[in-house]
Amino acid sequence: MFEHFSWKEILTCSMVLFAVIDIIGSIPIIVSLKKKFGKIEAEKAAIVAGLLMIVFLFVGNKILNFIGVDVNSFAIAGAFVIFIIALEMILGVQIQRNTEATSASIVPIAFPLIAGAGTLTTTLSLKAEYHDINIIFGIVLNTIFVYVVLKSANWIERKLGTGTLKVVEKVFGIILLAISIKLFTANFAQLFQTYVHF
Repeated sequence: MFEHFSWKEILTCSMVLFAVIDIIGSIPIIVSLKKKFGKIEAEKAAIVAGLLMIVFLFVGNKILNFIGVDVNSFAIAGAFVIFIIALEMILGVQIQRNTEATSASIVPIAFPLIAGAGTLTTTLSLKAEYHDINIIFGIVLNTIFVYVVLKSANWIERKLGTGTLKVVEKVFGIILLAISIKLFTANFAQLFQTYVHF
C-alpha cells in the first residue's frame, strides 16, 4: 500500500478536500451553533467526519459496482457536484447547504457540514485519479485541521474578520472550479477510450 505514497498526491487530495469541506467558510455557522448549544464536541465531530470519508472511500466503490456504475462515470458526476459547490463559494449563493441544526456534534457538524454529500462524492471521485493511501492521508490531515478550527472558531473569526473569510472562500472556490474541470476532462477521456473504438 505504501509503495504508492506520494507527497504531491497527498497535497493535491488535501487541497481538494479542504476546498470542498470549506471549514473556514463554515466558521460563522460553527460560531452560531456554539452560541446556540453552548459547546461543540470538536473531537467527536472531527473523528466521525473523518471515519465517514474513509469508510465511503472503500465501501462507496462496492456500492457503485452493485448498481453497475463505474468509477469514471461517478467521478464525472462528482465533478458536477464540485462545480456547483465552487459556484456557491464564488458567487455567494446557497444551493444545498441550508440545514436545520439539531445538535452540535455529529449532526449537523460532522454530517452534513463536514462530510456531506459533496465531500463524500469528492472522496470517491478522487479514487479515479489518486491512490487510496494518499487520499487517506489527505482525509486525516483535513480531519486534524477541522478539529483545530472547531476548537478555535471564535478566535479565528475575531482575528480574520468576516471580509477575510469571504475572500478565502472565493479563492478556494476558484481552485475548486479548476479541479472540477480537471476531474471531468480526465475521466471523460478515460470513458471515451473505454467505450468508443475506431
